[in-house]
Amino acid sequence: MKTIPKSFGTHDGHFHADELTACALLINFELIQKELVFRTRDEKILSSCQFVCDVGGIYDHSKKRFDHHQNDYAGNLSSAGMILKFLKDEKIISPELFDFLNNYFILGVDAHDTGNVKLVRGFLSFSQLIENFVPLGDELENIALDKAFYDALDFVLGFLKRLIARFYYLQQTREIVKKYMQKKDKCLVFDKAISWVESFFELGGADHPAIFIIMPSGPHWKLRAIPPTYEDRMNVRVALPMEWAGLRGESLQKASGVKGAVFCHKGRFISIWETKEDALKALEYVLKKEGLK
Repeated sequence: MKTIPKSFGTHDGHFHADELTACALLINFELIQKELVFRTRDEKILSSCQFVCDVGGIYDHSKKRFDHHQNDYAGNLSSAGMILKFLKDEKIISPELFDFLNNYFILGVDAHDTGNVKLVRGFLSFSQLIENFVPLGDELENIALDKAFYDALDFVLGFLKRLIARFYYLQQTREIVKKYMQKKDKCLVFDKAISWVESFFELGGADHPAIFIIMPSGPHWKLRAIPPTYEDRMNVRVALPMEWAGLRGESLQKASGVKGAVFCHKGRFISIWETKEDALKALEYVLKKEGLK
């Protein structure tokens, strides 16, 4: 059969996060059209599709066939990882975007689909979230499954678009973070609210002398302690004073001596102040108390 341009084939029936993610990646980068997605095991129909994922028993980049169930494939990629690799190899995405999507998203989908992840009680993975789109009991019929597939596909597409937008935003803020890190100060003082933690540690933050950051937080300013490493984000290098823990308003004003005190988290990793000047005064208090001034 003649190949249908920008078409996508995958199996019908019960669906999973890997083929949905593969499909969403191809739609996002305009290699296929949502209206040309075929859910079937009919080999004639699949043979007419430009891309076929998670069905067919073939992994061949040149033929745009991306299945991982056959005995002669011994890798750890699911169809999601195969498509992401295809996008990088074809230079449709940069190596940097590949690494970002792989580390934040695709590795987990691959691991779950290939049985290489241990489920943790109380922790919901992306793949388990997608599983909740699958109809239950008597609803397990093709019409209901197809509708649910497209509902889930819309969800994955939205998630993917936001994740890619986050990548480009982080690329922009990375240069800002780099500039402030060059000062080697104990506190990074940003004039606007930005995402900083990923870039900070990617740029060698684990060995940087900074222990706090100050930046706007809504109408106020925050003084936040920096974690020791990106992986250990629940801890901090230097905690805020014990006497501030859990205090608000006047109570925190008395404990800190800073008139513009608003709030200090009981975990002593973040505090909120009315103005930038107030946050700087709070920083001064902490540095003196810890003998770092």
